[in-house]
Amino acid sequence: MAKQAAAGLEMRGDGAGRAALLSGRVDTEAAARLWEPLMAEARKGEGLVLDLSGVEAVDTTGATLVLSAESAAGARIEGASPPVVAVLDRVRAALAAPRPKPAAYSFSPISGIGRRVVNAGHTALDAVGFVGELLVVLLATIIRPHRLRLRELLRHLDEAGTRAFGLAVLLGSLLGVILAFQSAIPLRRFGAEIFVPNLVGISLLRELGPLMAGVVLAGRTGSAYAAELGTMTVNEEVAALRIMGIDPMALLVLPRVLAGMLVMPVLSLLLTLAGLIGMALIMGMLGFPLTTVTQQLTSTITLGDLLGGLFKALFFGLAIAAIGCRAGLGAGRGPRAVGDAATAAVVGGIVAIVLLDGAFAVIYEKLGL
Repeated sequence: MAKQAAAGLEMRGDGAGRAALLSGRVDTEAAARLWEPLMAEARKGEGLVLDLSGVEAVDTTGATLVLSAESAAGARIEGASPPVVAVLDRVRAALAAPRPKPAAYSFSPISGIGRRVVNAGHTALDAVGFVGELLVVLLATIIRPHRLRLRELLRHLDEAGTRAFGLAVLLGSLLGVILAFQSAIPLRRFGAEIFVPNLVGISLLRELGPLMAGVVLAGRTGSAYAAELGTMTVNEEVAALRIMGIDPMALLVLPRVLAGMLVMPVLSLLLTLAGLIGMALIMGMLGFPLTTVTQQLTSTITLGDLLGGLFKALFFGLAIAAIGCRAGLGAGRGPRAVGDAATAAVVGGIVAIVLLDGAFAVIYEKLGL
């Protein structure tokens, strides 16, 4: 097939006998190049003739250019071949068709609230179904332990736990230093700086240690779980596993959830110990020896405080890992799906551990712990 020539425009005559000769292939690229000169000629007045005898082919954009010049100058079209005439007729009919009316904006807060409530209900039902499916897989794994892939579990323990130790130590030591400084300032007015270890120790063991470790796990591991599983969902790898008869809950979700549950108490303990060491350093700078700090801690904190914090941390890890996996498996389609899943995992994990911490605070208070 011979290559068609590039479009050209040639003006002949003047006054009422002006003619615009178009030639070659009048396509989108040519229309962009010829639009201004042709429309400038069309605006000079009536009597313009559009000679299309040299036009080899025209697309819808080129036809729009010709019809716009015809409308602006009241011109007449001559010399067009039957294929070009057919394209011009189709575009002319499309331009003459009535435009769809824009949808009127209506502010309806009641329907908006109802829609959000329905969506929230669907999300809650999906979450309940996910938890139920996870429990079924967990019970099946207890009955048949060989279903658990130990290598995958160890890999996730390393990624979620061992590689987060440095961050936990850094965050815990800084937290202990900040708490010690901020507690010493008001207590100094009453000469009660000796009680700083009591305050910091109770805060770290019962509340801040598990809570900050949960924030670390949610931001570092929960988002990673959501991004990994979200990428697999977008690439339809999860669907491929289901087609092959492999349960994604047992293969992908269970090792991650168990890893989150197991590493969370360790991270909480490590962060708490680092915070106590940071507090002891500040107390040493304030003139209190290590023996005094140790005596204050042992007289205040108990084994129940430590176990209570670690018990909360276990459930924090379960919630964070489950929410991260749920966000990844529920990822949508498109370039934003993985990012949205990671964001939902982090936000959902942090909100979950705060709600769980409040629930545990009420339970411990009722039980006198």
